[in-house]
Amino acid sequence: MEMPISTIAFLVENKPGVLFNVTNLFRRRGFNIESITVGPLENPELARMTVSVKADAKIINQIVEQLDKMVDVIKVKRLDPIRTVMREMVLIKLNTIDPMSREEALRCVNEYHGLILNIEPDSIVVEVTGEPSTIDEFIRKVQPLGVIELSRTGVTALEKGHLKL
Repeated sequence: MEMPISTIAFLVENKPGVLFNVTNLFRRRGFNIESITVGPLENPELARMTVSVKADAKIINQIVEQLDKMVDVIKVKRLDPIRTVMREMVLIKLNTIDPMSREEALRCVNEYHGLILNIEPDSIVVEVTGEPSTIDEFIRKVQPLGVIELSRTGVTALEKGHLKL
């Protein structure tokens, strides 16, 4: 059985070395990070990290406890997927040499509410944003067209309603 992906959000001090220390904690414990996003908050002294990891509940609890003990970590929370909005973005360059593949690429982009960022005679660059599963689905759908290159942002997430980190 495949392990579920859990998402952990935490506030950290926005200073050099914090990202290294956090990722090093995962490395030392043998946990693979599926995705990680980091960005400063309205207070530039703080940053928010969102990490997705494949692990069971026991391991996730260990990770949360260990993160909470780190000096540079201010607050840690495992996000409940039911109460959380999660988004990821992909930039993807598709092969569109023949007119049929270009037409199919444009149809797929429209179906997933994507944006066309660049059109060349033999390729297009598009942006699609959505839940990670939607991004996976989009990539599978356009794979037969010929994916030249892609870049994914990783998951970012916020809890719904009045809940906050």
